Amino acid sequence: MLDSIKKIFSNEGDEPVNTTGKPDISREKSTELYEKSKAFFPGGVNSPVRAFKSVYGTPLFIAKGDGCHIWDADGNQFIDFCCSWGPLILGHNHPKVREKVTEVMQNGMSFGAPTALENELAELLLKNNKFIKKLRFVSSGTEAVMSAIRLARGYTKRDKILKFEGCYHGHSDSLLVKAGSGLVTFGETSSAGVPKSFADETIVVGLNDIAALDKAFEEFKDQIAAIIIEPVPANNGLLLQTKEYLQYLREICTKNGTLLIFDEVISGFRVGFEGAAGHYGIQPDIITYGKIIGGGLPVGCYGASVEIMGSISPDGPVYQAGTLSGNPVAMAAGIAQLTELLRMGFYRDLNNKTEEFTESIQRFATARNYKFKVFSIGSIFWFAYTDKETISSAEEIDPASMEKFKIMHRELLNRGIYLGPSGYEVGFISSAHTKVDLEKAKRAIFESLDLVFRK
Repeated sequence: MLDSIKKIFSNEGDEPVNTTGKPDISREKSTELYEKSKAFFPGGVNSPVRAFKSVYGTPLFIAKGDGCHIWDADGNQFIDFCCSWGPLILGHNHPKVREKVTEVMQNGMSFGAPTALENELAELLLKNNKFIKKLRFVSSGTEAVMSAIRLARGYTKRDKILKFEGCYHGHSDSLLVKAGSGLVTFGETSSAGVPKSFADETIVVGLNDIAALDKAFEEFKDQIAAIIIEPVPANNGLLLQTKEYLQYLREICTKNGTLLIFDEVISGFRVGFEGAAGHYGIQPDIITYGKIIGGGLPVGCYGASVEIMGSISPDGPVYQAGTLSGNPVAMAAGIAQLTELLRMGFYRDLNNKTEEFTESIQRFATARNYKFKVFSIGSIFWFAYTDKETISSAEEIDPASMEKFKIMHRELLNRGIYLGPSGYEVGFISSAHTKVDLEKAKRAIFESLDLVFRK
């Protein structure tokens, strides 16, 4: 994935004049803010994808969000399908979340000490998710994954981990690696500043490649602490895996005394309250979650069995700590959001809404013989400029197709539709997206597709 990221972030070519579709939206204030931000931050941003290097135009600076809408600094209004990269499953500024956060903030915002709110959110999670028995709150998905890797190594007393090309697990050193040449390889660092010795402990194989997986365990028998995978790979396109493949991972881990880690920072609570583990009915050894458990605020967690979590300090020898772990504001937002997710029919309604939306778009594209597929699971979707029925590995994505996404992204912005600024990113639907909003979005998508594929 990191190769794809580097490729699209280095796109500094001249932007063509827009001679088709609707006129470009005004970006005067956003551009002014961006120019100013370059003096403060590398690339003018605090996270690389925000720099809009893979799409046309300067970054949009967002001023406000409410429901399924966002407004930028120039006053442009958009129907938002980014949803803060997924966690805003209830939409922006949900009243129940806002009210709970406001209530808790009256008593202080950070203590670095236990609060009853941690117990309340943990109980909500554990009572309604049979795949984990104990958990530890942290402050981000990256931190959750980093901690899960350390836990797996400490529990198994092994050093090596196995990951898959096309899955992204945050920016911790041992996971910023890519595949080398060959069926089974040690990872090669994909970022400056990551020592080769770190990458040498990470084995990288292709997704959906059982032969490579078997060979890895033959070559490194009794050395692999954990397999880590996004069970719904959604950081480099939506690379849906079969249940049979995920079950094979479970079986080979069990056979070899290796832990199976499901990185559910994206899929957790998006494909159901129990995430991909519940969707596929597969028990991983450790699961990680991200900001969705805190209503979009900075929070994450990792969970496992009582036995495995018993290795975490202060009960065990695996050290992990954080001043802001269990922050009361994030806990409050999480309590409010997860309570809403547990309401009867929430996921049925949301998933049905997503299915109708994506199927309508696919019918339109198919009727016009466009080389275009919509992949989806739960309330996650991805637009791919392909005629393939399935895409299950990163190698199956045509990098040249991203040029079509650039056009699509621009045309959608000009029609009031906001997608994440990269064709490798997925989209999300929230409970705040109404039928009217989705109908408006579909019309904009239809018009944009006609322009993308016009002769």
